Amino acid sequence: MSAAAQTLLAIVLLAGALFKLRDRRRSADALATYGIGPVRVRFAALGLIVAAELAIAAALLAGLAWAPDGACALFVSFAFASAAALLAGRAGRPCACFGAGSRLSPASPVQALLAGALAFALSRHWLGAAPSGYDRWLSAGLTLSLVAVAVMGVVVLALAREVGVLRLSLASQGALEIPDEGPRVGQHQPWAAAVAWAPGTLLALAIFNSEGCPMCRRLEPAVSYVAADPLLAVRIFDEVADAPAWAAAAVPGSPYAVALDAAGVALAKGTFNSLVQLEGIIATARERETELALAL
Repeated sequence: MSAAAQTLLAIVLLAGALFKLRDRRRSADALATYGIGPVRVRFAALGLIVAAELAIAAALLAGLAWAPDGACALFVSFAFASAAALLAGRAGRPCACFGAGSRLSPASPVQALLAGALAFALSRHWLGAAPSGYDRWLSAGLTLSLVAVAVMGVVVLALAREVGVLRLSLASQGALEIPDEGPRVGQHQPWAAAVAWAPGTLLALAIFNSEGCPMCRRLEPAVSYVAADPLLAVRIFDEVADAPAWAAAAVPGSPYAVALDAAGVALAKGTFNSLVQLEGIIATARERETELALAL
């Protein structure tokens, strides 16, 4: 138990030191949060802190008797410094705890005190006598392995999230336009007369929604965003209230969008599940409208 605790404390100290060294300038600048003055003084203080962290981490891994006391003193000093900075109203500022990206928060002194309490328990042998030789190195190796597995788990979860975001991004590149579904592109749609046109409107956009459609509710902000365009006339057709329009348009399901010109001719259509796809339908309609104008 004591060897595992020593290894954990050593890992925390080593991580703190390495993250500080990764961007020394920003880490040194972050020490201004604790009231440390000129740049040279901050660099010197950073060097002392990193040296102390590395030395105590090495001592903990080596099983030196003074290492737990040194770790306890270091963590308690971190806790007092963080608490003083918080009382001075510097919450949210860089703290250089684990590199330049760390921010001071009410949890900062608590975390340092917990690590200090663990070091104090080690120094008092409350976690059992420190093993020596093979047993100590075996315990340290097992602890390192468990920490590595935990870190890899976090990395895998982060990668899985990124893959999910990428798949959603790829899936939202274009709306699904099937020629045999919905109103035929290039033909006049009598039901389009229900869309109210305003002066200056260039295109009409018919949105076919259903009350029991969760995706429709999720896309309401996207529809509202598009409807704010003064060049578009947007009309929402409900599956129940506007059943005749649904039947005339032969809409396969919701959410579904049809873009029309001023004459009520369908220019683009498709099932959509994102703002990108909805804007894609509008963009396709404008391209086809331009092609028709050039053909004439």
